[in-house]
Amino acid sequence: MSVVSRKIIHTAAAPAAIGPYSQAVVVDRTMYVSGQLGMDTASGQLVEGGVKAQAKQALVNMGEILKAAGCNYGNVVKTTVLLANINDFNSVNDIYKTFFTTNFPARAAYQVAALPRGGLVEIEAVAVLGPLADS
Repeated sequence: MSVVSRKIIHTAAAPAAIGPYSQAVVVDRTMYVSGQLGMDTASGQLVEGGVKAQAKQALVNMGEILKAAGCNYGNVVKTTVLLANINDFNSVNDIYKTFFTTNFPARAAYQVAALPRGGLVEIEAVAVLGPLADS
């Protein structure tokens, strides 16, 4: 059996992990991006301004992690959105569609009992490294 390569992705341009996990892991050509909260990289605190501001910051943080692996939002094939309140679904969509504008990734969204640090939204992703061709 051949060995599959695994690479840990870390960038100082996104908040450091707040537990024993990596910002992202690449296995072969698949990248698994850990859930991103709306945390300001410099302060390590959640941004103010509610769920839209936190969703925007979470996606900006995700973008920095994607960039560290040579990817962008176009490489994302699946996301999961975790919401403290499912009634924020449409508000998060308003922000989400400014980052994912075409050929949208598959996605699931759930309301959860609570998020770390009292966050209102957390977004994780799966991306594929390298060029993608639509068929």
